[in-house]
Amino acid sequence: MSLQNPLLKVENLSHYYGDQIGCENINFDIYNGEVLGIVGESGSGKTTLLKIISGLLCPNAGSVAFDTRIEGPRDIYKMSEPERRLLMRTDWGIVYQNPKDGLRMNVSAGANVGERLMAIGNRNYANIRSDSSDWLEKVEMDLERMDHFPETFSGGMLQRLQIARNLITKPRLVFMDEPTSGLDVSVQARLLDLVRGLVSQLGIACVIVSHDLGVMRLLSHRLMVMKSGKVVEHGLTDQVLDDPQNPYTQLLVSSILPV
Repeated sequence: MSLQNPLLKVENLSHYYGDQIGCENINFDIYNGEVLGIVGESGSGKTTLLKIISGLLCPNAGSVAFDTRIEGPRDIYKMSEPERRLLMRTDWGIVYQNPKDGLRMNVSAGANVGERLMAIGNRNYANIRSDSSDWLEKVEMDLERMDHFPETFSGGMLQRLQIARNLITKPRLVFMDEPTSGLDVSVQARLLDLVRGLVSQLGIACVIVSHDLGVMRLLSHRLMVMKSGKVVEHGLTDQVLDDPQNPYTQLLVSSILPV
């Protein structure tokens, strides 16, 4: 894990829906190669926070600074819209809870993956198809399905395709929203093994939101627990899960609270 400048620095972040708190006064750093998990019951603010730090929802207060390759740390909400879109196509990836939100259902699996390469300027069709094939293999998809449309795929295959689409450009930071939600237990296990292996192999940083504490124990280095829009506990994942200090976290770990 890097001890240099943080890859992403979140300071005093707040967002409100009228008089309701979405999230309030959130502060944390993420370093290269680190996986941060965010947990909490429904309405805790974890989804609002993920949307803000991934550039999808402008905060009411605070900053989200990303350590860009050329200019160093920059607040993503002070970037121009084209700059932020470029960041999302290159150094960032977003894996949605519903894969259909992150895929184009009217083009083939291979085209879904290859489009990310075209978005960063690749124009050689043979190279794009070859790289797309390589990534479909990395996520354990049958290459015979490369020219099939995603609408014919199972939920697990759709999630694998979405992961390949995001990782083919070798991003430095990936945001994942409930990546195993709605999948059968056996499919979840295979997908988690895949994600853990790719994250470790590529050395990318991740922010993962999930209601599943088992997912967090397997994937995350640090865990942030949210309640009513605020962080109530934050620490190394095993420490938080094995010896929770906050009463809410204790209830969450004991599965007394619905998540």
